Formats: sequence, C-alpha cells, structure tokens
Amino acid sequence: MHLDFAVIADYALVDQAGKLSVLGIFQHIWVQQFPAMHPRLHLVLRLKGKRTEVGEHHVQIRLLDEQDTEILGGNGNVTFAEPPAGVTEIEAGAILVFDVPFPHPGPYRFEITVDAERKTSVPVTVSQLPAQPAGGQSLH
Repeated sequence: MHLDFAVIADYALVDQAGKLSVLGIFQHIWVQQFPAMHPRLHLVLRLKGKRTEVGEHHVQIRLLDEQDTEILGGNGNVTFAEPPAGVTEIEAGAILVFDVPFPHPGPYRFEITVDAERKTSVPVTVSQLPAQPAGGQSLH
C-alpha cells in the first residue's frame, strides 16, 4: 500500500465513478490575527495498492506544529473495493474536511499514517497579514 499523493486544498470531491477532483491546492495561509480558524480545509489523499490489499485500511491524521504539539487528530478507514477482472492495482481517494485551529504563526504539518505505517507529512505555513496603514494605501 502506498500513498500516491496528499495535498491541502480549498475543495475536493470524489464522483460516482471514483474520479477525484481537487481545486485550489495550497501550502500557505494568511490570517488577520491569532489564534485563527481555517474553515473547511480539505486534506486530500489517494492511496494505491495491490489487488491483494482489497478491504479496509486504517488511516490516522495528526496536525502538528513545529514543537510537535498535536493541534488536531483524527482516525478513519479507507475501503478498497474489489477491482474489475484483470486490474492488478487498486486505488481509493479520501477527502478529510476539517475546521482547523491555528494557535500561532509558523510551520505546521499533517502527519499521515496508514495501517500504523507513517506515509508522509504535508506542510502548511500560517502567517499574519501585515497591518494596513490607517486610511488605506498611500502612494509616494
């Protein structure tokens, strides 16, 4: 079993045919102030495996800051269906939607574990927007 890719995006969906669509992939968030909340962040994964790996696989997600403090954690299962005859590789998309709290600026990362094996880390950096001068922009 391997993780084909993992990205953070504005939106994602899996259609009835199993096709994965992803919009607005990003790795940086600008916020007005801290602590901040990023609503409806989509963490998108695609797992691939061999035909022998059909069935349910355990996925664990942890959001950590640069001090390895866990900000958010979640567990779930991804189920691989029996593929059509002759197909040797199976795949499954997973979309996890979180309202993510960011207590302070800096680097964060989503740690992704599948069947108790660490697969990857997806980085995201959070920064505060610079303050705008009173009265808007001045041109000199």
